[in-house]
Amino acid sequence: MRYLPLTDTDRAAMLEVVGAGSIEDLYGDVPREAWREELLDLPLHQGEIEVERRLSAMAERNLHGGNAPFFLGCGAYRHHVPATVDALIQRGEFLTSYTPYQPEISQGTLQMLFEFQTMVAMLTGMEVANASMYDGASAAAEAVLMASRVTRRRRAVVSGGLHPHYRDTVATYVRHADLDVVTLPMAVEETDLGAEIDGSTACVVVQTPDVFGRLHDFSALAEACHEAGALLVVAVSEVVSLGLLTSPGDMGADIVVCEGQSLGNSLGFGGPYVGLFATRKRHVRQMPGRLAGETVDADGRRGWVLTLSTREQHIRREKATSNICTNSGLCALAFTVHLALLGESGLARLATLNHEAAQRTMERLVAIEGVSSPNDGFFNEFTLELSRPADDVVNQLAERGILGGVPVSRFEPANDALGNLMLVAATEMTTAAEIDALAGALQEILS
Repeated sequence: MRYLPLTDTDRAAMLEVVGAGSIEDLYGDVPREAWREELLDLPLHQGEIEVERRLSAMAERNLHGGNAPFFLGCGAYRHHVPATVDALIQRGEFLTSYTPYQPEISQGTLQMLFEFQTMVAMLTGMEVANASMYDGASAAAEAVLMASRVTRRRRAVVSGGLHPHYRDTVATYVRHADLDVVTLPMAVEETDLGAEIDGSTACVVVQTPDVFGRLHDFSALAEACHEAGALLVVAVSEVVSLGLLTSPGDMGADIVVCEGQSLGNSLGFGGPYVGLFATRKRHVRQMPGRLAGETVDADGRRGWVLTLSTREQHIRREKATSNICTNSGLCALAFTVHLALLGESGLARLATLNHEAAQRTMERLVAIEGVSSPNDGFFNEFTLELSRPADDVVNQLAERGILGGVPVSRFEPANDALGNLMLVAATEMTTAAEIDALAGALQEILS
């Protein structure tokens, strides 16, 4: 009964309430041919040690980033996380803190969030930032909803350079929100986004560096948006780039969303990550999530509070700006610790190391016959155009023990124009030996 606490009587009572004659009736919509009458071919039971050994042996069959030359990116990047980060976030007062509902006993958590928000605002060139979102993709979706509230318009234009996962998340969020989302095709050629703006446009969503690694100056686009009464939403999937590139705020962005995984947070099989969300002060009351602020107590001592909590747990649901129920608190703490360790000059140095590693990688690879690049600028990730399908090349690289890149066709398999394109990323973790291994294997495969 340890893992099956319900008795036959309990199950019969629940079936009676839902109006089903048996448990099988609950699966009546599943085609009978999809049912399995026999047990899966798995051991019925083993001891804990045996299970650990079995699963460890299975895991060792994977080729993971810790034991192979690694050039994957596309929104999730391998960076060095200082040991200090784990040492601090695993302290009990941080690790067990969750949601600071009671400011008087959550001063440490609130101060950390205040520092986090300050760093995010400085990074993005914006005036105010919230206490974090779940990840960059959900932050982008929340930005579209926020832009619609601010402008009272129902149309959003999404660039073809926005990460496909971000685009899909936006589509999911607005599916039942009576919002028209115009998503431009994913293509290496530049698109005139200004031509898509009209009097019904709430926002234009763009990304830099974009999914192909291209860098953009959106200053002119920001002006076009503002002339039409629309907002410009700029996404940044590689937050380290903000240590070297012009901030979206300086380009005129109205909302900036980022994926913060690169600082303080490991790849972690895709999560948990931390979304950054920043905007102009005039829009703060339409910003989703929560805002920690600084105050003084009755005795004039410095303290922190939740200044804004315009979410459905705190106010009437119809007045909520978002139904995000929490923030990525521990991941935001890791981000804050890492960025505090780096400081302004350290972040700039880290960004420079990333770009230099990518530059060395690019120069080696485009020298190979059958390899070129459509990028005329990039940060730490770029697109290669190969002489044969990229998915086949990536598989052959993996067979040689190299995680060589991401085939762009993985996102749109039916788009033939993307078939030979491969995304390659390099960071401060990329060594000369890894670049040599990738170049040698790629030359062998293409020849």
